[in-house]
Amino acid sequence: MEREPRGRGDLVPLEEERAVIHRLQQGDRSAVAVLYGWYGDLLFRQAVLPRLPITELAEDCLRDTFRTVLEKIDTWRDEQRSIYFWLHRIAVNKAIDVHRRRRRDLDLETAVRAEDPEDVVQVPPAPDRGIEVDDTRRMVETSLSRMNERYAAALRMRLLDELPREECASLMGVTVGNFDVILHRAAKAFRQVYPP
Repeated sequence: MEREPRGRGDLVPLEEERAVIHRLQQGDRSAVAVLYGWYGDLLFRQAVLPRLPITELAEDCLRDTFRTVLEKIDTWRDEQRSIYFWLHRIAVNKAIDVHRRRRRDLDLETAVRAEDPEDVVQVPPAPDRGIEVDDTRRMVETSLSRMNERYAAALRMRLLDELPREECASLMGVTVGNFDVILHRAAKAFRQVYPP
């Protein structure tokens, strides 16, 4: 059962909602900003943040919620109740998905660390691939130099220097959870600049 917002006063009258929803269904993408203005903060506080207490992840989740609204607005059906409840369900599902994905990633990383490193065979690159490896290394360095310094430092420490997450977080002066968020965002930023 979906939780009611704090009070009926938090919800916009149905007639106003219907007019904005109609605009959105007709392709007026600016109408989603109106919905966001009405319900973004309420969704953030009631649906997302309680399930995803890392602010940066919660903000990304809210953004994804409204992206989904743009994509799926044609599936919304008027049941003589506020669209807030439909938005709430989308936000909850997004938050749960992000939480599960993050937990799965952390479990996988823990499992990989738990393996005996002597069991892992390091295969050196083939001799004829040396130039290719050097080129890749140069491209990675060039891409890192074009990124936000903080993101580049996180990637260097964790992936190139292979420092533990705890040590990376300590060096950056943040919690391990915050470091994970920085590393995630750094990886996304790297994909935008690589290859240079």
